[in-house]
Amino acid sequence: MLNRLVPLTKLIGTVAFSFWALVFNTPAPLIGLVIVEVVLLATCGEFKRNLKGLLSLCVFAVFLGLVQLLGGGSLESAYVTGFRMLSMTTVFIILLTTTRLQDLTAALVKQVHIPYEYAFMFTAALRFVPDFIAESKSVREAQSCRGLSVSGNIVKRLKNYMTVVQPLILKSLGRSETMALSLELRAFGSNEHSFIANVTLRTADYIIVVLMLMVSILVVYGRMTDYTLLMNVVG
Repeated sequence: MLNRLVPLTKLIGTVAFSFWALVFNTPAPLIGLVIVEVVLLATCGEFKRNLKGLLSLCVFAVFLGLVQLLGGGSLESAYVTGFRMLSMTTVFIILLTTTRLQDLTAALVKQVHIPYEYAFMFTAALRFVPDFIAESKSVREAQSCRGLSVSGNIVKRLKNYMTVVQPLILKSLGRSETMALSLELRAFGSNEHSFIANVTLRTADYIIVVLMLMVSILVVYGRMTDYTLLMNVVG
């Protein structure tokens, strides 16, 4: 179903889920939010492909929770910190895996009315993230075949890892130069931009946007009610 929605609906959904994650301040609703996001990722057939990324995010969420706990926070605040980060990052994975970047650019320009240059920079940065990770892995494997060792103390590891960083930077610069030349040949920066993708909202998109708006209102109302009750108890 997510694959049938237009990019603007997915953008609004990403903002809505991030907003809910910021408003919720107890573990239970945040856990529910993460479960909903994982189910959505599974229903669009992208769960297995992003399983490694989700596991990495879970490890990072545990790390953030431990930092919060060691910093003097309570166990509940540690859970909230970890699940909040997990929910806010998982929804971006859903956006990127179910939306073509050219369609996302078209939605930002035609519907959100963001200047084309800024929209292109945003989507280009998103496109470079998986490419950069893949290149980093290939460079590490190539250097390992040449005898790269990551054992020893932290100073030795950092020194050895420079043999990975240097070619990775050079490859990234080469990719950037190639992209800049391609954009110049295609008259990037001109005032005329045409998009083939149809990003017009349909009936299903309007229904989902209205539902997300209603849920946001209910979440804010519930949060304000809890705050009022707390103030009455304190008072």
